[in-house]
Amino acid sequence: MTTAAAIDDELWSALGDPTRRRILDLLLEGAGTSTSLSERLPVTRQAVAKHLGVLDQAGLVHGTVSGRERHYEIDAAQFARAVAQLAAVGAAWDARLARIKRIAEAIQRQTKKS
Repeated sequence: MTTAAAIDDELWSALGDPTRRRILDLLLEGAGTSTSLSERLPVTRQAVAKHLGVLDQAGLVHGTVSGRERHYEIDAAQFARAVAQLAAVGAAWDARLARIKRIAEAIQRQTKKS
């Protein structure tokens, strides 16, 4: 399987938004509600709720109902999967860049010989 085929587009789409990444940062400190998170972000509670819905759909967070509120927390397994995918993409790019460097060095050596 190629690295590109192993990438979960929904997961990375969810992580592509800076507000959602900030929400994840806050949830790494502990569970939160859309209200408590919105108090720490420059967006409305409704916007936070929508972002949490996207993160939930991607499996990065899960919510539990407590009374009238839903408390969200990080899904550790899915978060670890995201980290592993990012590491795989990083390794693939490192290999590509190393190959480009070798090609450029070979061209430079050929140019000096001429």
